Amino acid sequence: MIDDNRAYKIAITLLSGIGDINAKKLIAYCGGIEAVFKEKLNGLNKIPGISEALAKKIYSQFKSEELWKRVEEEIQFCDKFGIQVHSFLDDSYPYRLKHCEDGPVTLYSLGKIPFNSPHVLSVVGTRSATHYGKDFCNQLINDLKDNNLNVLIVSGLAFGIDIYAHKAALESGLPTVGVVAHGLDKIYPPEHRKYAQKMVENGGIVTDFISKTKPDKGNFVKRNRIIAGMSDATLVVESKRDGGAMITAEIAFSYNRDVLALPGRNSDKYSEGTNFLIKSNKAALIENAEDLCKVLGWSYKTKTDQTSIPFVFDLNNEEKKIVDLLKEKGDTTLDIIALSVEMPVSKVSVVLLNLEFNGIVKSLPGKVYSLAINI
Repeated sequence: MIDDNRAYKIAITLLSGIGDINAKKLIAYCGGIEAVFKEKLNGLNKIPGISEALAKKIYSQFKSEELWKRVEEEIQFCDKFGIQVHSFLDDSYPYRLKHCEDGPVTLYSLGKIPFNSPHVLSVVGTRSATHYGKDFCNQLINDLKDNNLNVLIVSGLAFGIDIYAHKAALESGLPTVGVVAHGLDKIYPPEHRKYAQKMVENGGIVTDFISKTKPDKGNFVKRNRIIAGMSDATLVVESKRDGGAMITAEIAFSYNRDVLALPGRNSDKYSEGTNFLIKSNKAALIENAEDLCKVLGWSYKTKTDQTSIPFVFDLNNEEKKIVDLLKEKGDTTLDIIALSVEMPVSKVSVVLLNLEFNGIVKSLPGKVYSLAINI
């Protein structure tokens, strides 16, 4: 077998007859991914939900030359193109996705992706977007940036709303991630390769498929669960009642994540889906960035809020470091603050509490902090 810690992360996904849920059962029972491949047949037979026939099928693949050859090829491919391999057990894996039962066991990513940003928003919709949908994407994402919100924009790199969301993020300077339904040896559609290259510089591309996997129709539903699972909320901009974006919305709803939708006229076919989501109480009605922030509990400065006021507080060095960081980055998690100012989390917590008492900083859900005043 190959002496590389990525080998087992890749191999577990190549075992025929199991999906992500059963793979996680194997890993939990055996005590780790590598331990699965060292388990005896009688041990596999004891795992709840794994039939005797399936256990035999799994065990027979452990020493398959074909399987390990394919693993070695994938490692070489990843090395050549700088692709990272993330197991759901790794700290580098998107923590929001870890909470999804059917989340991928292994992810492949290209770029420097801030998976665990304080705020992650998925933006999805029809491939046949109208000017209404395009203009909304541009305005929303620009407003999020103007409010100094540290938001990662996630979509599927497809035609229509997906690419408009990616382009708006690139133009505004927000990081953006494209989740694709194929291996990272290609970009589909090929027309979006130039945008994918730019995204790698501020965000990146993600998949749970190994190289040489084609963008088959069934892969897009699997892709959609990643888009929904790695985000705080999924926003459907435009969609027909039976559109693919509706599947992503349903998945997000099943994960107990917030679903948002842009309303439209009842005569517009690409608003049928969004209007239905709102009418059925599965999505909150969103018309602008302020609406979105209110629903999600994110900070949003109105024009009145953005008026500067004199800053008369006498800050010590530790407080000044944190205030300067929040001024630069906007909403930031406790861990990132501690890492950035090079202070223990316990110490940062005390400083933040003092700043909060003085009305300089406010706390948000998820141990996220932001400035309470415009400095």
